[in-house]
Amino acid sequence: MTSPLAAADLAHLFHPYTNLVRHPEAQPLVIVRGQGARVFDEAGKDYIEGLAGLWCTALGWGEERLVEAAAKQMRELAFYHLFSSKAHAPAIRLAEELAAMAPVPDAKVLFACSGSESNDTAIKLIWYLNNALGRPAKKKIIARDKAYHGVTVATASLTGLPNNQRSFDLPIDRVLHTGNPHWWRCRETGESEEQFSARRAGELERLILAEGPDTVAAFFAEPVMGAGGVIVPPAGYFEKIQAVLKKYDVLLVADEVITGFGRTGRMFGSETFGMKPDLMTVAKGLSSGYLPISALIVSGEVFGPIAEESGRIGVFGHGFTYGGHPVSAAVALEALALYRERDILGHVGAVSPVLQQGLRDLQQHPLVGEARGIGLIGAVELVADKDSGAAFAPALGIGARVVAKAQAKGVILRAMGDAVAFAPPLVISADEIAEMLSRFRSALDEAHGELLAEAAVSPTA
Repeated sequence: MTSPLAAADLAHLFHPYTNLVRHPEAQPLVIVRGQGARVFDEAGKDYIEGLAGLWCTALGWGEERLVEAAAKQMRELAFYHLFSSKAHAPAIRLAEELAAMAPVPDAKVLFACSGSESNDTAIKLIWYLNNALGRPAKKKIIARDKAYHGVTVATASLTGLPNNQRSFDLPIDRVLHTGNPHWWRCRETGESEEQFSARRAGELERLILAEGPDTVAAFFAEPVMGAGGVIVPPAGYFEKIQAVLKKYDVLLVADEVITGFGRTGRMFGSETFGMKPDLMTVAKGLSSGYLPISALIVSGEVFGPIAEESGRIGVFGHGFTYGGHPVSAAVALEALALYRERDILGHVGAVSPVLQQGLRDLQQHPLVGEARGIGLIGAVELVADKDSGAAFAPALGIGARVVAKAQAKGVILRAMGDAVAFAPPLVISADEIAEMLSRFRSALDEAHGELLAEAAVSPTA
């Protein structure tokens, strides 16, 4: 029976990332509260939130210090902006902290409200910068197949996932794509990780040369590709990629929207993988998802010419009304304090082996071709045949089917095609990780039984 809330949803709510035709049949899952690593629906059923909401609720639900930080700031200064040399203490202090902790030299911080907005701003700044430097042709941006950088017109063009572009008249021009770093799926016979990384770097160099180095401005990369399937870079990848970028004076933009603030076991994924970004974007974990806030962190070398150009023009003509909102900034400051005081990085180091070993144990399951991950992020890739790694026909929707079964068993995950992602709150316990994996294995077993009955997999898989 449809609840009043669910009925109102079906009548009025336009859902993102949803099959809008099937939604009435699927019915909304109405979540009413959360505590720690779990959320609860209208009927009181608990779910382990295996994706921290949307990769973001790092400190879990019900964190009273974040609630109090918001309430205190709301009473003192509920809103103010940063336009026209105006400022307020939460934004100033947050910029100060981010500049000190980010692996970006002589950093300046520009606030927005989402990862999409910050990545979109990065594109605009790169174009602005090259105009300031007298290089009007150096405007092309390179991203990677399976990348996810947002859903604005520009960032959805960077995003290398077909469903973010189909029927939207995307991508726009000046956006290029090169191969993704998924060694397991894309390697050639006998190719080591280092050899694969060298091949990908060579492909990038050939693309830059074909386009003309004087036309290529920047390369966007997630340290770990998130919505593209949790793809962890193979050995030597970023070392070799960065050598190519440096050779042709191409900026590196690190999209840390998912990997920032401890997800990979270091404060930033750039530190985990030896990246030295010129620009870096953060969001999600910045406030543990409690309020919308994001930041673009730029090096002093990038900021200097932009500042000079604004002087020539008379104004830097970009900004968002709610960028650096005082309440969001206050919550983000408190979140950063909690990461430090509770040694969240230490906790991730202690419990992440439970997740990573558990995922690798799942690799023995008949449906799992590869398990991958680092820190508290990972994925399993479902395959029709383990020996060859052959994928299921996309029309079968196996990933979505398994995730639906997992949800019925009380664990919320996300399917990206037939890769199922795990990114639980960073505060999750080892016992909760084990429970989450047990529920997921039960969902895999049930799906495998159905597929055998349907003859969709080999009996020997």
